[in-house]
Amino acid sequence: MDRPIAIVASEGEAAQAALADLRLRYRTVIPEEADVIVALGGDGFMLETLHRYIDRHVPIFGMHRGSVGFLMNSYGPHGLIERLAQADSVRLHPLATIVTNADGATIQALALNEVALLRQTRQMAKIRISIDGIVRLEELMCDGVMVATPAGSTAYNLSAHGPIIPLGSGVLALTPISAFRPRRWRGAILRQNAVVRFDILEPIKRPVSAGADSVEFRDVRSVEVRETQEIALTLLFDHEHNLQERVLKEQFEG
Repeated sequence: MDRPIAIVASEGEAAQAALADLRLRYRTVIPEEADVIVALGGDGFMLETLHRYIDRHVPIFGMHRGSVGFLMNSYGPHGLIERLAQADSVRLHPLATIVTNADGATIQALALNEVALLRQTRQMAKIRISIDGIVRLEELMCDGVMVATPAGSTAYNLSAHGPIIPLGSGVLALTPISAFRPRRWRGAILRQNAVVRFDILEPIKRPVSAGADSVEFRDVRSVEVRETQEIALTLLFDHEHNLQERVLKEQFEG
């Protein structure tokens, strides 16, 4: 493999040290000229890198030099070119999000893991949930609620007791966060082409924020979420530790 590669790193000490080492070992170019981007850090930095270079349409190979590394490969300075040549690829489609704020303005964002709504104060949020234009929950009283992709189902979604979704299953997870009413509602599995709309009830008394991965919007009035097939991002994984295998293993770990 002689395709030009770029190496980027988070600000962490371990990531910066790895960056310096790899740049001595391999010929690199700037990300704007690369055919492959190597990202050093944790999952948060991987998401940042995917968002930053979303318009470049190049595969990204992560190596774990941060805190959480579910989306990353193990770090190793040797044989990087061979690893890239033999890596398995996974295509991810982000969630397209349209947020309407208190001023009536609409803002668009993309999320690879999840779109999450959260209460901003001590008051529980009240949220109406519609799927494909049909109201399915007239009023959910909760700390929040999220839509998660299969790749993101092992992140915040799993912490909120949502289901782990296999890659390629063609579904999304709709997961409540500390639901109070309906108390027994545990969420739903939706088709990947479902359009989910959240309307905030009593927004002045019970303000709600919305987060699309690491981007946050305050005092939202409504949020619409759908998976976009028009955009695809490619992640590379070592064959023996590919993402599909990791998602499967998560379902059997305590």
